[in-house]
Amino acid sequence: MIKKIAFTMYPVENMDRARNFYEQTLGIENSKISAEGAWVEYDLPGGGCFAITTLARGITPSANAGGSIAFEVENLDDLVSRLKSDGVKFKTDIFSSPVCRMAVALDSEGNAFTLHQLKKV
Repeated sequence: MIKKIAFTMYPVENMDRARNFYEQTLGIENSKISAEGAWVEYDLPGGGCFAITTLARGITPSANAGGSIAFEVENLDDLVSRLKSDGVKFKTDIFSSPVCRMAVALDSEGNAFTLHQLKKV
């Protein structure tokens, strides 16, 4: 029986470049490094675990793989503006749903990730 989502993992080709992107560009603090640096976890403050790894042999980073992670953010407009000025590429610009706003960006390895902000009710 499935109890919960244990983590979301993305394959990376260059761990140093990927860690720089997530830790410096996005400002996420790593919580665990294992397998001699080939697996890095980020326990997020509001819950959930995101991991990057070079151990996923035969799986390459992709912006079109289907599943992706969505990071909840406080100010979508400010973050998207800052990331664009830092040269981060976006797959989609900010768009709205009835309950939220989001944008899809690409990490340093070519994986797509979503920046998400719930609308205030």
